[in-house]
Amino acid sequence: MLDTHARKYVEPSIEQTAHWLLRKGRSANQVTVFAFLIGIGASVSYIAGLPWLAVLFLWLSGFLDAVDGTMARHSETSLFGTVMDVTFDRLVEIGIILAVAYVHPEVLGPLLLLSVSIIFSITVFLVVGTVSEKAGMKSFYYQAGVAERTEGFLLFSLMILLPQWLLYLTLVFFIVETFTGLQRLFEAKRMLT
Repeated sequence: MLDTHARKYVEPSIEQTAHWLLRKGRSANQVTVFAFLIGIGASVSYIAGLPWLAVLFLWLSGFLDAVDGTMARHSETSLFGTVMDVTFDRLVEIGIILAVAYVHPEVLGPLLLLSVSIIFSITVFLVVGTVSEKAGMKSFYYQAGVAERTEGFLLFSLMILLPQWLLYLTLVFFIVETFTGLQRLFEAKRMLT
């Protein structure tokens, strides 16, 4: 929801960064890989007992993830870049879940439920994007939902910074992600039948 409705507020800084990196000779794919490595750094930082650094790395990774898409739209696009982008996004999320599970094994069950809800939601998102004849600014149809990447990062940040509320935050994240998957599924039924 925030990705769809609030991006206009951060778009100027995303555009400026994208243009600066392009002038420096960087490609969108290079930034995708760098964003991925920083995102994995968030997981490593959390396991190392540095939650604030983990959150900083997580958000920097997310910012660069937005920048690489803008760079791709202003330069030669690569279909493999789209594959890397979507795959690395999921690996960063999986990394955070694994790091939280490592530090807090007592919430392994709810974290597994959260993982299932993310898989469900992203599966609907990707399949609808693949079969839909609509096209947005991205390489595939972007189906908005209640929980987009920014909401996920907000909830991951709270999970990292507020371990005393970890169980409840994980369950809230699971519910929001499941609702988003169902929302996208019902929208797909309306759009595609």
